[in-house]
Amino acid sequence: MDIQRLYELFLAHPVVTTDSRQCPEGSIFFALKGETFDGNQFASKALSMGCSYAVIDEAEYAIEGDDRFIVVEDVLLALQQLANYHRHQLGTRIVGVTGTNGKTTTKELIAAVLRRKYEVLYTQGNFNNHIGVPKTLLQLNDGHDIAVVEMGANHPGEIKTLVNIVEPSYGIITNVGKAHLLGFGSFEGVIRTKGELYDFLRGRQGSKVFINNDNPHLLGIAHDLSLVRYGQHADDALAIEGRLLDGDPFLRFAWRKKDGEWHEVQTQLIGGYNIDNCLAAITIGDYFGVDESDICTALAAYQPSNNRSQLVKSEHNQLIVDAYNANPTSMRAALENFRAMHVENKFVILGAMRELGEVSDEEHQKCVDFIVESGFSKVWLVGEEFASTRRPDSFRLFNHVDEVRQCIAEEHPQGYTILIKGSNSTRLYSLVPEL
Repeated sequence: MDIQRLYELFLAHPVVTTDSRQCPEGSIFFALKGETFDGNQFASKALSMGCSYAVIDEAEYAIEGDDRFIVVEDVLLALQQLANYHRHQLGTRIVGVTGTNGKTTTKELIAAVLRRKYEVLYTQGNFNNHIGVPKTLLQLNDGHDIAVVEMGANHPGEIKTLVNIVEPSYGIITNVGKAHLLGFGSFEGVIRTKGELYDFLRGRQGSKVFINNDNPHLLGIAHDLSLVRYGQHADDALAIEGRLLDGDPFLRFAWRKKDGEWHEVQTQLIGGYNIDNCLAAITIGDYFGVDESDICTALAAYQPSNNRSQLVKSEHNQLIVDAYNANPTSMRAALENFRAMHVENKFVILGAMRELGEVSDEEHQKCVDFIVESGFSKVWLVGEEFASTRRPDSFRLFNHVDEVRQCIAEEHPQGYTILIKGSNSTRLYSLVPEL
C-alpha cells in the first residue's frame, strides 16, 4: 500500500496505537517489532480489541480475505513516513528540541509559554525517539498553531533520522554534554549528533535556530545559520538577556529583551542551571509574539514533574528529586546547586551514571572527588560503578536501590534535606515514598 492510500485510511481513523493492549475503537494498529516481541503476532488481537486496521510487515499473519490487514514492507518505516506525510499536509510551524540535558524541561517550558497565545501540540513525557516522534506528529490537527517536538538520541545518526521525519522550521539544542558515550563514542560524537539538527536547518529558507550564546560548543557548530541568541552575559547580539537572582531553594531570575525593561520571575524549579531552560522558552515565546507579562506568568506557574528538578516535602524530610537522568554534566550541576543551598542537614543519595563507556571509572571518581570537595558528609552511593572509586569511609555504598530501601526502613532518616540524583535505570525515584 502506498503512503497516500494509507493516509486516506488514517484521515478516516485518526488514532494510531502500537500496543495491542490499548486499542481505541476505530484506531489503526501498527505492528512494530522489538528485541523481545513481534507486533505482527498481535495484529489479530488488536483488531478484535477495537482497531479498524492492522499494519503488518509479515504477510503470513494476515487472514485471507480480511482487508483490515494492511501489508507493508516495513511497519516502522510506514509509521514514520505517514507521520512525515501528515506533517506536510498540515504545514504546522514546528520547533524541534534536542540536547544532552534539559531538553524535556525546556520543551515543557516552551509549550507553557506558547500556550498563552497559541494552540500547541507538544511531546508528552519523553516520547522522543524513532517511535514516539512520529506518534506525536500524528496527533497534529488543523487546530494546532505550533508544535514543539522533542528529539532524543544515544547513537550517531539518530537526530538526523528524527529531523527528517519532523522537518522542523525552527530548532534549539539546549546544550551538549558527556552522556551516552557508550553509544556516541566520544564527546565529539555527542556534538556531531546533536548538531544534526543544525545540519538540517542550515540553508533552509525561513529557518531559525535559538541558541545559548554562552555555550562555545554550540556556537562552534552554528555557522551559516540564522540565529536568535539568548544568554546570561551581556552582548549586543542577544535577543534575550537573563541573570540569576537570589532564590532558595527555587530558581529566581530576571530577564529582558534587548535594551528593554527587566522582568523578575520566581519559578517552582529547583536549580540555578534551569535559568538557561527558562531563557530558551522566553526567547522562543518572544519570537512568536507572546506578551512579556504572559511569558512571566507561564514560567512562574509551571510545576515540574516526572522526577525533574522537583522539591518534595514529606512528613520527615525535604527532598530534591532529580532522578530521571544523570550524566557528568547534569550531576555536577545538581551537586553545585545543592552545595549553594542555604539549608542544614544535607544528605546526598546519588545513583550511578550509565552508558559512559570507557570513561565511566574516571567520571565516577570525579563525581566522588567533587562531593568530598563540597563538604558533604552524609553520602550514599548507589550502583556498582561507584565500587572502584576512592572515597571516604563515611560514604556508604549500595549495589542496588533495594538495599537502600531496606536501610531506610531500618534507620528512618529524618530532618534532612536530601538530594536524590541518578540515572533512571537506578530507580532512585522509588525512594521518594520511603523518605
